[in-house]
Amino acid sequence: MKQSKPKVKRIDPLEPLKMEIAAELGLIDQIQSAGWHSLSAKDAGRIGGLMTQRRRKNV
Repeated sequence: MKQSKPKVKRIDPLEPLKMEIAAELGLIDQIQSAGWHSLSAKDAGRIGGLMTQRRRKNV
């Protein structure tokens, strides 16, 4: 019988930044209650765009 490998949860190094921006945009309650998939494409894109801006500014 083949043993399955234990699943390893990946930790995204950008997760704190993503959560910070979501909180600033007032989306944190929606994310915590319904998950990331509940965001509209517009909101998800806004978060991604702001993440990119901040990462470029810090380089």
